[in-house]
Amino acid sequence: MGGTEPERDPIAYQRGFGHHFATEALAGALPAQNSPQRCPYGLYPEQISGTSFTAPRASNRRTWLYRIRPAAVHGPFRRIDGGRLTSDFSGPETPPAPLRWNPLPLPDEPTDFIEGLVTIGGHGDPHAQSGCGIHLYAANRSMTARAFYDADGELLIVPQQGRLLLATELGRLLIEPLEVTVIPRGVRFRVELPDGPARGYVCESFGAAFRLPDLGPIGSDGLACQRDFESPLAWYEDREERSELIAKFGGALWSAPLERSPFDVVAWRGNHVPYRYDLRRFNGVGSVSFDHPDPSIGVVLQSPTDTPGVADIDFVIFPPRWLVMEHTFRPPWYHRNVASEFMGLLEGVYEAKAQGFLPGAASLHNCMTGHGPDAATFERALREDTTRPRRLADGLAFMFETRRIIRPTRYALECPLLQRDYLECWQGLGRRFDPGRP
Repeated sequence: MGGTEPERDPIAYQRGFGHHFATEALAGALPAQNSPQRCPYGLYPEQISGTSFTAPRASNRRTWLYRIRPAAVHGPFRRIDGGRLTSDFSGPETPPAPLRWNPLPLPDEPTDFIEGLVTIGGHGDPHAQSGCGIHLYAANRSMTARAFYDADGELLIVPQQGRLLLATELGRLLIEPLEVTVIPRGVRFRVELPDGPARGYVCESFGAAFRLPDLGPIGSDGLACQRDFESPLAWYEDREERSELIAKFGGALWSAPLERSPFDVVAWRGNHVPYRYDLRRFNGVGSVSFDHPDPSIGVVLQSPTDTPGVADIDFVIFPPRWLVMEHTFRPPWYHRNVASEFMGLLEGVYEAKAQGFLPGAASLHNCMTGHGPDAATFERALREDTTRPRRLADGLAFMFETRRIIRPTRYALECPLLQRDYLECWQGLGRRFDPGRP
């Protein structure tokens, strides 16, 4: 190892969503504002752009990096095996049936975050920068001497078990279950496991960067607040050692050799940055009169489209909350949506499922596929005293909701995790109609 490293100071953050931040790990490393390419300390200037150069100012994403050596300094790329990670959704026919999977087991063999990614489904195409890939991960070792970046899309990582320490080019992020992180397109990172084995979910958005939803009639408060998002302070490694750079590009994995640490950004300025958010900070809203409201009141982040009001992906949560609706049916109603819903459970139980949906599990209800409370939940809801409020405090579920059909991979349709008897949970919903009893 050559060179020096900064002292391992506690991980620190700066607050705000979409802000243009300026941060330096070495005093004076940021150039003067009017000379962004004249760098102190012999650093190289480099810009990473996450949007088209001419994107509107409010949505333009870019960051100036001041680093020890440019990102272009690496060996030739070669194609490598992607394992169970894919962006090819043209495999088996997609059935119009509800699907559910048991949690992904933790690996027996040494497996890092990249090796532990398993694609469940998706739609669209990274070449067209539209659509998404939905993955699970299960890992039991930290990434060592290797780094990863995704040129195909932005990564929303949702831990379910075990903390993740993400070392990125722009600093470090520590996230635990009930927190999420977003790694922008192209930003290099590695994943360390401070607590050992870890498991969770990943949404890879091929389209526009995630943003906060408009609040509309909700007003200026509610849902996720800008101040609660956190981005890292600059932090760098100055290491001369052999390592590997892995890129996801065009749906495939590629590997190139490095002779240094890629995390050598001493200072940076911009808004194309990784960030984290604590889901427990979400300010939920709901019905105070009757009926279960639409899941749009639970949107944390969304990847917008060119059609106003239509997102490519919504990241929705169902947090702890009070149910106070009277003279009504409190659980979600039976429904068929034009949107497709991939759901996961982070802890506890989900209100509309009596059994079979465990933390770490997943379900998929595609476009116009009928679903809703299982038979046991329906019967319990009919007996509920709706003159009394009820606190839902023993679980947190989430949903990746998208405007297009999510196409399961061959692995997802054939693996032993698939609950092939999932349909049975509704078969106990017998005939209740009696024309002689209003």
